[in-house]
Amino acid sequence: MKNLHYLLKGLAAAALMVVFTQCTSTQTTDGTDASEQNASALAAAPGELSGMKIAFVEIDSLLLKYYLSVDLNEAMVKKSENMRLNLNQRASELEKQKQEFQTKYQNNAYLSQERAQQEYNRIAKLEQDLQTSANKQQAELVSENEKNSILLRDSINAFLKAYNKTRGYSLIISNTGFDNLLYGDPALNITKEIVDGLNARYTSKKK
Repeated sequence: MKNLHYLLKGLAAAALMVVFTQCTSTQTTDGTDASEQNASALAAAPGELSGMKIAFVEIDSLLLKYYLSVDLNEAMVKKSENMRLNLNQRASELEKQKQEFQTKYQNNAYLSQERAQQEYNRIAKLEQDLQTSANKQQAELVSENEKNSILLRDSINAFLKAYNKTRGYSLIISNTGFDNLLYGDPALNITKEIVDGLNARYTSKKK
C-alpha cells in the first residue's frame, strides 16, 4: 500500500508538471534550435549584434496568462483530482476488506484454511489491480501533459511566425527564469504583446 500512496500523490503532481519547456525550444527559420542561437547571440561581442532587432518573451508569465495554457492546466488538475478521488475511494474500501479479513482470520471464522487462503488471494488480487490502475492513470496524465506541451509550443510558434512578418525581429529569445537571459532591457520585453495577440485569436472550448 506504500507504493500506492506514493502513486496517489504522484497523480496530483503530474497535473502540475511543467512539461511546457518545449515551448522555450522554438525553431528558427533555418531549422536550428533557438536556444542554441540565443547562447551564440548573447556570447557575441556588442558590435556583432549591431543592426539586429532583438526582443524577449518571459515564458513563465506567458503560460500563466495565455488562455489556452490556463484551460489546459485547469483540465489537467480536474482530471487528476477525479482520478485521485476514485483511487482513494477504492483504496479505502480495500483497506476495510483487509481489516475484516484479518479479524475473521484471527477469530477462526473461516471454515477451512483453504477458504481463508481463497479470501486472501482475492484481496491480494484487488490490491494488485488497484496498483496497476494507479500506474496506468499516472502514465496517462504524463502522456496528456506531453501532448499539451506540444500543442502549446506549436500554437506559440505559429503565432510568432505570423507576428514577426510585420515586426521584423532578427531574434526573439525565450526566457525562463535565468535559463537564457540574465538581464534584458524592459523595452525589449514583448511578453504582454505576445500574450494579448495569442489570447485575441484563442477561442476557449468552454465558451
